[in-house]
Amino acid sequence: MWKNVGYYNGEIGPLEEMKVPMGDRALYFGDGIYEAACVANRVPFALEDHLDRMYNSLRLLEIPFRMERDQVRAELQKVIEAAEEAPYHFLYWQVSRGVAPRGHAFPPAEVAPTLLAYVRPHRMKDLNQPYRLISLEDNRYKLCHIKTLNLIPSVLASQRAAERGCDEAVLHRGSRVTECAHSNISMLKDGVLRTAPTDELILPGIARKHLIALAKENGVPVVEEPFSMVELMNADEAIVTSSSALCMGVESIDGIPVGGRDRERFHLLQSACMEEFQRETKAR
Repeated sequence: MWKNVGYYNGEIGPLEEMKVPMGDRALYFGDGIYEAACVANRVPFALEDHLDRMYNSLRLLEIPFRMERDQVRAELQKVIEAAEEAPYHFLYWQVSRGVAPRGHAFPPAEVAPTLLAYVRPHRMKDLNQPYRLISLEDNRYKLCHIKTLNLIPSVLASQRAAERGCDEAVLHRGSRVTECAHSNISMLKDGVLRTAPTDELILPGIARKHLIALAKENGVPVVEEPFSMVELMNADEAIVTSSSALCMGVESIDGIPVGGRDRERFHLLQSACMEEFQRETKAR
């Protein structure tokens, strides 16, 4: 077993020693898709949802990945099982269009896509420590519903947030809020959970999907429609969701306090998210 485990097309070893061919199209074009999930007790949370999204992203990018779902699941479990014990692990995997000489057009049909994965120890976010956000204009392209490897705008937005001592950047196109640099954002207002529609401007987040389902189970109405930065700033609660942090509250945006007016309903949803994670993974 290793602390950090790497995988590339069936080869498993210490992450620090793994090598990737220089012809892999992920290196030149970001020509691929990825997924990531939290793991507890060697059980990845919401894996079937991640696999659904993975195959949909592959379809939208026309990547001819032939590995069946059961085999992908088995290969990922091999990587998880090769990791040393830890309370939680972070599982990442990606599929690129394959290894071929650099050229913008798709490689010949005989070039097979590649599967890369790794597992490393993970520290769950303290749910009692709300996020501080900054706001930035969303300058990404209109394929945000595909979980591609092309993340430079998100990298830059995350850096701007880090420079200001914040946890995330909430993005907007004009007045419309889309999502965060690497998370989804929703809000509670007048007892209703409001979240952006899953169009081409946001990623259909897995934690977001579960938040919506849990809200409905707990009697919280859900509206999936665009909302503005003004509405977000005046929300009763702002909520950031991601696979690595599940469900986080927000205390400020651009240094201005937000939320704090519907704590009971927010804590109901946050607790429901954590309880679901614990049930599925048998985490303590």
